[in-house]
Amino acid sequence: MSTVTNPADTRIMTYSSAIGHAIAEEMRRDDSVFMMGQMAAGGGQFAAERGLSDEFGTERVRNTTINEAFMAGCTAGAAIAGMKPIVNMGFGDFALIAGDEIYQKLAKWRYMHGGKFALSAVVIMPFGSMGGAGPEHSSSLEVLGMHFPGLKVVIPSTPADAKGLLKTAIRDPNPVLFHSINTLSFARGAVPTDPELVIPFGQAAVRRAGRGVSVITYGSMVQPCLDAAETLAASGIDLEVIDLRTLVPLDWDTVMRSVRKTHRAMVVHEAVRTAGAGAEIAARIQEEAFFDLEAPVFRVAGKDTIRPQTARLEAMCIPSCADIELAARQLAAI
Repeated sequence: MSTVTNPADTRIMTYSSAIGHAIAEEMRRDDSVFMMGQMAAGGGQFAAERGLSDEFGTERVRNTTINEAFMAGCTAGAAIAGMKPIVNMGFGDFALIAGDEIYQKLAKWRYMHGGKFALSAVVIMPFGSMGGAGPEHSSSLEVLGMHFPGLKVVIPSTPADAKGLLKTAIRDPNPVLFHSINTLSFARGAVPTDPELVIPFGQAAVRRAGRGVSVITYGSMVQPCLDAAETLAASGIDLEVIDLRTLVPLDWDTVMRSVRKTHRAMVVHEAVRTAGAGAEIAARIQEEAFFDLEAPVFRVAGKDTIRPQTARLEAMCIPSCADIELAARQLAAI
């Protein structure tokens, strides 16, 4: 992970603003990069594209209709033609309408054409709970990108990572699903100002070192895991919190190294438990580090239910700090 030690080299900004800064820097760097999405020219649904059309014009920052299949199809076509499109789907849930273009065309066409051309494209798919927005606006579908070879899957948990990982995604010759987090849109943090500072894919960040339990997480659950770790430290339970940052490629080396040190593992994510990303991670840990484990691999995940359209009920469907603390205590006691 690239780091910035001088605070003068950073600027405090929101998660959404960091995304916008990454797009602007890459558009200045490369004329083949362009942006499109619903209300993109007006700043976008979460203000990530604010000001882009003022600088680059509506030829490179294009509004689209509310037609996700069209948006993703244009993305695939533009990428094949040598452009580097970025498309914001607004809400990741509705990317399912564009399932063929994303999971068939973008994922497979570079392979099907013998790798003769790059297929550089970024599909921004915001996802997760957001205070009772309802069943069709609150899903966490990141596991789909893991299931279709040919796609890379990125999930930043901080404004700095949102910028650094998006810049890497734009420069990648392969299609990338960039899952921004709805609840983090207006979270603030220090973001590097260096336009050449990028974060490589497949490098997890150890957000907190520990020796008692390895907590493997990403996205919206990173901060709750860190909060739980601080509470548990008073009880002598030492959590190591790993932020995966990318699911494809996934930094298995960091995960296994941590598990072999702590001998206990717990995977935490907001998505539903059944067939979620945590199921694959837990299975891989069991296969590769079975004799290093002193307890079963735990999973703390969202409830296997449709997200309700009230903030109070929605909060009951995703892991809380209390849920993480309880699971960690149970795991540490085995």
